[in-house]
Amino acid sequence: MQISQDLLQGCKKADRKAQYQLFRICFDTLKGVCLRYQREESEAMASLNMGFLKILSNLDKYRHDTPFEAWIRRIMINTLIDEFRKNRQVKELIEYRDFSDEQNTRDWADYNEAEQALQAGQLTAMLQALPAVSRKVFNLFAIDGYSHQEIAGMLGISEGTSKWHVSYSRKRLQEMVKESLSTSRVI
Repeated sequence: MQISQDLLQGCKKADRKAQYQLFRICFDTLKGVCLRYQREESEAMASLNMGFLKILSNLDKYRHDTPFEAWIRRIMINTLIDEFRKNRQVKELIEYRDFSDEQNTRDWADYNEAEQALQAGQLTAMLQALPAVSRKVFNLFAIDGYSHQEIAGMLGISEGTSKWHVSYSRKRLQEMVKESLSTSRVI
């Protein structure tokens, strides 16, 4: 993503055309981040707009030694986490399981086959089918690269709970991939 200095200067001066142009350039990147964290597209778009406003209001803090795309992703993720904290009025019920007690009698899916058979939309739908907290923790850990300690601090949970959510999410995603592959073979 190449952003010219003239465009950034125009945005800093509140030039609406420059801001709109920057929005169009950043839209796909920011929407992709939002859709990983929000279940509904309308929620994702609302979050995207809030995040973009934060980007515009913080352009003076942007350091040119950091890639612009990484900088806007970080702001968007922080906006989503802030929104999650603010809106979390009732903690979600969490079912704890000890996965080591379960017998591993199921066949594992062939992930090369999964890669060939599943499309990005299907994988996104599977991610969105996870419970909200598990989806957020999994995205932060597996996709955005945060540590369990960082996630625990951001979401106000323990590191153990963060690890549980990642483990639970991986298992559920494996089950969904296997189920999707078995139904596609039958057809």
